[in-house]
Amino acid sequence: MTLHIITIFPKIFDSYFNESIVRRAWKNKLIDIKIHNLRDYTNDKHKTVDDTPYGGGAGMVLKIEPIFDCLRFLNEKLKSKNEKFRKRTRIVLFSAKGKRYTQADAKRLAKYENIIMICGRYEGVDERVAKYLADEEISIGEYILTGGEIPAMTVVDSVARLTPGVLGNKESSKDESFSKKGYLEHPQYTKPAEFKKMKVPEILLGGNHKEIEKWRRKHSKKISNS
Repeated sequence: MTLHIITIFPKIFDSYFNESIVRRAWKNKLIDIKIHNLRDYTNDKHKTVDDTPYGGGAGMVLKIEPIFDCLRFLNEKLKSKNEKFRKRTRIVLFSAKGKRYTQADAKRLAKYENIIMICGRYEGVDERVAKYLADEEISIGEYILTGGEIPAMTVVDSVARLTPGVLGNKESSKDESFSKKGYLEHPQYTKPAEFKKMKVPEILLGGNHKEIEKWRRKHSKKISNS
């Protein structure tokens, strides 16, 4: 799987993608991450990617032309390698009006060969990008972010961990929170069994795996219904 990110701030990703699970997955070629600087697809000497909105209003809006040219470049480059490019590729625009991102979406996106993510900035993106170029709009929550870079990191992280071989134990993602609809993972404890009079539930210390599994199911359900 290749995750493409279109942004005007490519260096934002350097730190996060060079740490932990994402870095290991990238280094081991289980996933590939390609950052595309939107300014490289402009045609003027100032590398202009935004302009004032029609009808007036505060702020600037990302222009359609450089986004179109970047997508056209990716389409031509990837199609030459794979004639079924469009069927195996998903173009995502991060937007406040997009569908709320869930674990189900992560599983769905993980099935694609290429995910192309468009990071908005300023007051947003020319609406024609959403209407004609993107396959879907995604939001990671009902709050305002400065741009789409943090949502892009969210998608990369959540999709990467679903890629075979990324997690050391294949059971790790199977029982995580949201692995099933309405399901939250049971509480977790580790050593010591008692710390400053705060104790681990006795049932987890006894070694009776049947009873432990029953306890976990009970408490998972209890959390999800709270």
